[in-house]
Amino acid sequence: MINVKRWHASANVAARFALPVVLFVFSVLLAWAGGFWRWGLVLTLPLLLTAVWDFFQRKHTLRRNYPLLSRVRWLMEDLRPYARAYVVESDLEGRPFNHDERALVYARAKGELDSHPFGTELDVYSDEYEWLAHSIVPNEEAPKEWRVNVGTSQCSKPYAAALLNISAMSFGSLSANAIRALNKGAALGNFYHDTGEGGLSRHHREYGGDLVWELGSGYFGCCDEKGVFDAGKFADTAQLDQIRMVEIKLSQGAKPGHGGVLPGAKVSAEIAAARGVPQGKDCVSPAAHSTFSTPIEMLEWAAKLREMSGGKPVGIKLCVGQPHEVFAVMKAMLKTGIRLDYIVVDGAEGGTGAAPVELSNRVGMPLREGLILVRNALVGCGLKDEIKLGASGKVHSGAGLAMNIGLGADWCNSARAMMFALGCVQSMRCHEDTCPTGIATQDATRQRGLVVPDKAERVARFQRQTLRALREIVVAMGLETPWQITPAHINERTNSARADPVDRIYGFLSEGILLSDPGETHYARYWDAASADSFRAS
Repeated sequence: MINVKRWHASANVAARFALPVVLFVFSVLLAWAGGFWRWGLVLTLPLLLTAVWDFFQRKHTLRRNYPLLSRVRWLMEDLRPYARAYVVESDLEGRPFNHDERALVYARAKGELDSHPFGTELDVYSDEYEWLAHSIVPNEEAPKEWRVNVGTSQCSKPYAAALLNISAMSFGSLSANAIRALNKGAALGNFYHDTGEGGLSRHHREYGGDLVWELGSGYFGCCDEKGVFDAGKFADTAQLDQIRMVEIKLSQGAKPGHGGVLPGAKVSAEIAAARGVPQGKDCVSPAAHSTFSTPIEMLEWAAKLREMSGGKPVGIKLCVGQPHEVFAVMKAMLKTGIRLDYIVVDGAEGGTGAAPVELSNRVGMPLREGLILVRNALVGCGLKDEIKLGASGKVHSGAGLAMNIGLGADWCNSARAMMFALGCVQSMRCHEDTCPTGIATQDATRQRGLVVPDKAERVARFQRQTLRALREIVVAMGLETPWQITPAHINERTNSARADPVDRIYGFLSEGILLSDPGETHYARYWDAASADSFRAS
């Protein structure tokens, strides 16, 4: 009688070692055959040696138990993102950007047809569908272009910003060619390019595009060797004509409240020069700022930055976390009389080169909720007319611009869509320095593939075509400007049988109510917990 268990065990062993055995037999046959066939050993012998090495090594169980065969697993892991994106996923399934979203950016960047045939692929009766209310009488006389003036009365050099700009991406995270192409695109299209917190490099300056200089907690480009803010270095750089605004980064959507360390091995001479740090030494970006610890101190520092820059707009960027902290900033502005010129809200859906997965997936407020909260804080305190509001987080289309502006934004910034315009294929290799398109890498051989003049044209074209799409929406809605879009124009499904305007789903405060009757708002407990003298809840 056959012992079934023993038979299965033998079959399992045979399967595990079948490939090395076949290679061995095949190698012997090739050697015996001689002549032309012996060239086959060039292929089989390395594979056979690899199988032997796998069998005797001690670090990997799979390789030890399944010599050579187990390596197919790692091959499939490497190919998985590409197979999923190009073979498995439908047009609407990809994350963080699906195929249709990427295709729209590519088409506009290349100047190709960006129309969609045969109707929407969205399920209009599911919660994935939301829409803007159009008008029976479209306004074809709407202006061709709009810009937003950023700067309060305390700012002597206000800036007229475009409605779509390049969001913060640092040199070091992006390659030199990517930075150059983005800035040249900004110069061609007359919109701004945020430097990111990695400092102002020579690549940012090469083509003269407008810059927003972002200052993170590491103060790169204006710090001493200990990482302490250096006012003299800041003033020297901030007064450059190319820098149009200064942005204090409090947090970012992809990893809010998280610092970082760039290992010394990666701090090249070029990166060291841009960041103003020693070459070859660890470059530390702390989790918190050292120049201030309270809302009032932050505003006083912002006022000094504005003065040292020659009167340019100074604002903050944050991913909203604890609501009382936003109200603490409002109370500080009311108490001191010092005004920020602008606030940029970054959503938790924002991207980065690398972040702890727990922070990316579970920390930070999404853009819609964060934008509404900051809008309500400004309106409720009577500050919205003075202080402009920007939005960033997966912005890639005219509809996205329209909806963000309808929720309170004055303009939007985009990072990953601009990377798509450069040629990014969402290979998810940003953190490994192996970006195949030369965008998120410092590998010179990979950067070579990114041709700056060509990609700069694509960036400018994408921005222009997206703003053109925004105008088409404004025209269809019968409006004169995008700032006339209100929450009542935006409709969202609560379930398959009901949809409501956004102002029936979220609460939108009326002008000055936080000053006159905060207890009547749904923010009462956060307002009561906020203090101008501390970011801690009182």
